[in-house]
Amino acid sequence: MTAATLSTTTGDPRPVPTLRLFAAELRWVLRRPRTLIMFGLFALVPILIAIGVVVADGDGDGNGGRGLIGSIGGNGLVLPIAAMTVSLALLLPLAVAVASADAIAGEASHGTLRGLLLSPVGRLRLVGMKAFGVLVVAAVATLVIAVVGVLAGLVVVGGADGQLVTLSGTTVGFGEALGRVGLVALWTIGQLAAVGAVALAVSSFTEHPLVVLASVLGGLITFGVLSAIPALDWLQPYLLTTGWSSAADALRDPLPLDGMGSSSLVALVYLLVGAAVLITRMSRRDA
Repeated sequence: MTAATLSTTTGDPRPVPTLRLFAAELRWVLRRPRTLIMFGLFALVPILIAIGVVVADGDGDGNGGRGLIGSIGGNGLVLPIAAMTVSLALLLPLAVAVASADAIAGEASHGTLRGLLLSPVGRLRLVGMKAFGVLVVAAVATLVIAVVGVLAGLVVVGGADGQLVTLSGTTVGFGEALGRVGLVALWTIGQLAAVGAVALAVSSFTEHPLVVLASVLGGLITFGVLSAIPALDWLQPYLLTTGWSSAADALRDPLPLDGMGSSSLVALVYLLVGAAVLITRMSRRDA
């Protein structure tokens, strides 16, 4: 967002209304071509998984393999949950990292951050505006996967007459199945909010968006490596990525919430730390 977007009249010191501020950020975020391209690519994820499962079922014995992906065969409402789980490993954090890099480091590299810092916005509202834009990207990307996943699951995969066959062998109705998909989507957005808070904090310290991407993705990859080392089991509860497989719990009956609950608490800690660093840095940053 440029400073001109936020200005009222020349020399007018009046603060910009908050709703206008957030609306301008929303338009700026959603009009970027690369953001729209990312959303389109995310829509392809569940479609490609559905096609792969159907092809695998046609070439094999109909089991579609083992694990979460294998359970999609003939059970289409598993598809959105599987697609969100797969995307959370790298694709969704990448989208959030890109949005966070553009939000502050990108503005600084183009010289527009100075205008934002000098405009009648206020540092705290500026942070809220940028965080809102990143959260919108996370929410829209997740919902695209969820909605397209439900449609592709019902149309391409089909099965179970609109019902969901859980990993426990029981069957739940269409309404409850959609509720479980919505729960996973909400939980995924919470995890991405934590990634976004950390990415924004990193973005506030640099003028190079690629540094943000490398730092965030490198950190997530490092977390994944650390979680795979048995000698570091004591460290796993503190790693953000440790609980990212908890989405599969939504396919069990009765629905266990311990995994998603504990991972949400870890994500909340990362979010608060990232937000504190971001606010401190932006409040002291020179215009």
